[in-house]
Amino acid sequence: MNAKTMRIAVFVLSFIWLVHGELLEADQDASVPEDWILVERVGSLEEVELTFALKQQNVNQMDELLKLVSDPDSHQYGKYLSLEEVAALVRPSQLTEKVVQNWLQSHGVKNCHTVVTQDFLQCVMTVQVAEELLPGTKFHRYRRESHTLLRSTSLYSVHEDVHQHLDFVGGVHRFPPKGKDISKGWEGARQSALGFHLGVTPSVIRSRYNLTAKDVGTATNNSQAVAQFLEQYYHPADLAEFMCLFAGGFTHMSAVERVVGTQGRGKAGIEASLDVEYIMSSGANISTWVFTNPGRHESQEPFLQWMMLLSNMSAVPWVHTISYGDDEDSLSDAYMNRINIEFMKAGLRGISMLFASGDSGAGCRHLTKERNTFRPSFPASSPYVTTVGGTSFKNPFKVTYEVTDYISGGGFSNVFARPGYQVAAVEAYLKSVQPLPPQTYFNITGRAYPDLAALSDNYWVVTNRVPVPWVSGTSASTPVVGGILSLINDQRFLKGLPSLGFINPRLYKLQGKGLYDVTEGCHLSCLDDKVEGKGFCASPLWDPVTGWGTPNYPALLKALMD
Repeated sequence: MNAKTMRIAVFVLSFIWLVHGELLEADQDASVPEDWILVERVGSLEEVELTFALKQQNVNQMDELLKLVSDPDSHQYGKYLSLEEVAALVRPSQLTEKVVQNWLQSHGVKNCHTVVTQDFLQCVMTVQVAEELLPGTKFHRYRRESHTLLRSTSLYSVHEDVHQHLDFVGGVHRFPPKGKDISKGWEGARQSALGFHLGVTPSVIRSRYNLTAKDVGTATNNSQAVAQFLEQYYHPADLAEFMCLFAGGFTHMSAVERVVGTQGRGKAGIEASLDVEYIMSSGANISTWVFTNPGRHESQEPFLQWMMLLSNMSAVPWVHTISYGDDEDSLSDAYMNRINIEFMKAGLRGISMLFASGDSGAGCRHLTKERNTFRPSFPASSPYVTTVGGTSFKNPFKVTYEVTDYISGGGFSNVFARPGYQVAAVEAYLKSVQPLPPQTYFNITGRAYPDLAALSDNYWVVTNRVPVPWVSGTSASTPVVGGILSLINDQRFLKGLPSLGFINPRLYKLQGKGLYDVTEGCHLSCLDDKVEGKGFCASPLWDPVTGWGTPNYPALLKALMD
C-alpha cells in the first residue's frame, strides 16, 4: 500500500482484546445503550468502514527514548524526532503488513487508506464482506434523536493467523455516549447555582497567575491547539465578541489561525467556545488551531480520528488541550494501551498533551449493592499525558488563594502502573495523609492524577453571541494551563530552546516550584456509608485532587527556562 495515498476517515471504535488461542474475541460489552433505538437490519450491500490497528514495532524502545528526551537531566533532553523518524521507529513489520493486507484482499477488501506511520488501515467494504471478515458480526442500524449509525452487537472473532498482528478493530461495537455521559461535566456546561459572584474572566486569570500585559506571544514558530468532539463547534463571531468584551489590556488574536476538519452547522457548543476563548486569552497572541471532528459517517470515533490526524501531519501545534474522556472500565486494555503509544509518539515529537481530569471527583462504580469503588477516567489516567484538575477561589467574591473544586477529577488508575517520574511524590502523599479512603476503593499502585490544576469554577463564556456566566469544569482549567505553557514555549523559542514536550518528568522534578500549592478541600466520590461522598483531599505538595497546584507564571517560567 502506497504511504502517499492517505485519507483520514471518521469512525466509531469497537475494541478487541488480543489473546492467545485460535480466535480473537471482542472483550467489550456489546449491549445497546437505552438511548439508542434499533431501526433495521442493514442490507448486505450497504457500506461500513472498519479501522484496523496494526501491531507496531519498538514500543519499549519508544518508551525509553521518551524518558530521555523528556528528562532535563538527560543529555538527550529536547532532542525530539520528526514524524518521519517516529514512523521509521514504529512502522509495523513487513510480515504484519503482508499478513493483514493479504487477509483483507482475500475477502475482496481493496478500498483502504493508511497514515504516514503505516500503523492504521481504514477500509470501506460492504456489510456482507465485513460479516464474512469478522465471523459473528450482524450489522443493524440504530438511531438516537437525529443521529444514526451502523453497529453489530454480537461478539465476533478474528482468525489466529491474523490476531497477533492487530491491536484492535474499530467500527463494530461501540456506541458513542451522549456528551453528558462522557464524564458528567465534560460536555462543558456544569452551571453553578451560586448566585452573584466575581466570575472568572481573562483578566481574573491573568491577575491570579501573575500574567502582565507584556506576557503575550511573539515567536513566529509557536502554536497551540484545541480539539472538539461530540458535535461541539465554536463560532468565530463568539470568539471575536469574547475578546472584545474580556480581552482588553493585552495584545491578543481574535480569530483562529487554522481549522483542521469541517466545522458543523448549528448552535455553538459551550464546551468548544470555552476551550477556544480561554486558550487564546491565556496563551494570548499565539497562533491557535482548532481540530474539529463532527463525525460525518455512520461509523465514527472523532477522538481516534484526531489522534490519527497527528500521525499524518508533519507540522502540528506544540501544545494541545483536550476536554474529553471515558471511564477506564468502559474501555479495553488493548485500546488504551494503543492510545498510550499514540501519546508516546506525540511526546517524541516535542508535543505537549493536556487532558482535563474530569468533573466527577474520584468517581464511583457500583460493583454490587454492597460494594463500590472509585472510577478513574482515561485518558486522564494515561502515564503519557499531563492531566489538569480544578480549583475554586476561597472567597468567590474576590481574587484570593485557591482551594479544591469538589468536582476536580483525580485518583489512581486501575490499569496503568505508577510511572517512575511520580513515584516519590505519590508515595509521600500516601504516607503523610491520614485517613485515606479504604484501599478497596482504589489501586494504591496505579498511575496517579492530576499533575497540576487551575481555576475551574464560574467562568464567563460567549456562546451564540450571548455572554454566559457560571460555566465550570476542568474543561475550563485545561485550556488555561495550555495557554500558559504555550507562553513558556514562546520564551523558550525566542532563546533557541526546544519546546517543553512531555512535561511530566520535569514537572515532578520541580517538586512544586513555580506553582501555588493547594492544600484545602476534598473532592466528591461514592455516596455510601464507608466514604460518605468524600474522595481524596488536598495536602501540601502533590495530591490526587489538584496535583502540584496552580501556575505562578513568572516563577514557573523561570523554572522552565533552561
